[in-house]
Amino acid sequence: MTDWNFADVWETLAELIPDAPALVHGERHITWGEMDRRADALAKSLAATGVSRQDKVAHYLYNCPEYMESTFAILKAGLVPVNTNYRYGDDEIVYLWDNADAVAVVFHGVFADRVEALRPRVPKVKHWYWVDDGSGACPGWAVPYEEAVAGASQPPEPGQPAQPPEPAGSHFQPPWGRSGDDLMLLYTGGTTGMPKGVLWRQHDIFMAAMGGRRLGDWRELTSYEELVAQATAAPGAVLGLLPPLMHGAAQWAAFMVMTMGATIVLPDDTRRLDPADVWRTVERHGVNTVTVVGDAMARPLAEELGRHHYDTSSLVAIGNGGAPLTPAARQLLLDRLPNLIIGDTAGSSETGAQMQAAGGGADSVGTFTPGPGTVVVSEDLRRALE
Repeated sequence: MTDWNFADVWETLAELIPDAPALVHGERHITWGEMDRRADALAKSLAATGVSRQDKVAHYLYNCPEYMESTFAILKAGLVPVNTNYRYGDDEIVYLWDNADAVAVVFHGVFADRVEALRPRVPKVKHWYWVDDGSGACPGWAVPYEEAVAGASQPPEPGQPAQPPEPAGSHFQPPWGRSGDDLMLLYTGGTTGMPKGVLWRQHDIFMAAMGGRRLGDWRELTSYEELVAQATAAPGAVLGLLPPLMHGAAQWAAFMVMTMGATIVLPDDTRRLDPADVWRTVERHGVNTVTVVGDAMARPLAEELGRHHYDTSSLVAIGNGGAPLTPAARQLLLDRLPNLIIGDTAGSSETGAQMQAAGGGADSVGTFTPGPGTVVVSEDLRRALE
């Protein structure tokens, strides 16, 4: 039985499909091989700061290719990524980073002024990585992200010998190694009081929500041969990711798609939902599946299709999670896209994906199929369904 670690999984896929697109945003196309090399360089940069095994690194980012790329780097280095809701106020952010024991933060430039004001309140955070979004210059206390990811390929200084190239197929390995016991940490605001951190072993969340089961029958993958077979069974899968990656619904969908060796495509505008931009992205990049979170996303998308024509011939499915999709919203989508498969996944940050459903129109929200180990109990705690 394989003990699964995401960095190992994605490195395997990067070797298998180095020239396939992994991350797409506008005109930016980052292949699996390029993402792997850039993540290696960032992992080395993190390790060089003196971090320790399973130290926490927080993201304070809008959706962007750097989000998943830096997540890959953090996992490569045997560290733990921490999501930060960019809608939080100062006290919530300080609480989260302090509660997580974050030692480093990767942040968008637009947040630089706020981060600078918060730095004295989070003394555990020693290292800051600035992602350029055109909003201003990198502050002196931060490291430009692009310098960190370019570090492995920088030319030598004058008079210094060139470093030999990395052997083919080599990947950064932290001195403490990696294992399925390495942690994933997801902070959820869906509770009372301040955000709560949900801890998972990587092996467990891989099986519970992030691609560790065979498509169709939910049987656990037991070998890398099975992983590769599943990834190559449906080449060219393209996910249009709309919800913010700082939220579990989008993060888990992204991890699952990455585990399939597929492509994540972001709309041009990643800071708000622009339905016209979404459908232009589907049209331009041949998106197969779009993720939504309930009616708040599904209705505007359906209404935009009623106003303007877009080429949606590549679109096969819409996947919903994180909030209910009402029968009325489902029917709106099916009126515009009658051949569309609508999939719903139910679960929680603490349990993983527990049940799935596909299909159903205005008169139904679909029939859910419980996942392995999922049971429904009555008020007296007797099993009603399993």
